[in-house]
Amino acid sequence: MIEQHDQALDVDQPVDDVADFDAFFAEQAEPERRGVPLRLYGRTYTLPPSLPALYMLQLHRVMHSARPEDIRRLLGSLFGPAAVDDWAEAGMDDRKLGIVLMWATANVADPGSLSMEQAAAAYDKREAAKAGKAPRPATPQRPKNRPKGKGKGRNSGRR
Repeated sequence: MIEQHDQALDVDQPVDDVADFDAFFAEQAEPERRGVPLRLYGRTYTLPPSLPALYMLQLHRVMHSARPEDIRRLLGSLFGPAAVDDWAEAGMDDRKLGIVLMWATANVADPGSLSMEQAAAAYDKREAAKAGKAPRPATPQRPKNRPKGKGKGRNSGRR
């Protein structure tokens, strides 16, 4: 519930002198845009068209907290209140959570600005910098399947 705090106004001050953000934001309004959809663990989520104020406030708090309630509230403002529990039940780990959060934050602000691969690489680079290690590749490397023969190959120049 929003409370009116008119008691802060000077009674002698004309109402026209009030900074009217309602009118300002109405003038600044852009055409309505849809949020970016994504699928995770068989469910489709739609990101909000802009970062909610609650997300921005919680983001600062979560940076200094590991409390599950803080993280749940933060992610709930983007994905809905049940998302974190659904993902935890599906077995999401901290890396996947970090990648989804990085991707979602970038794509709410500027849809299409960050691919999933770029988010994974950026997350791995950030985590490696924290740990002082080389970043792990975003996609697993495939082993080279080369047969080991005896001696030199047929075209090696040996007769």
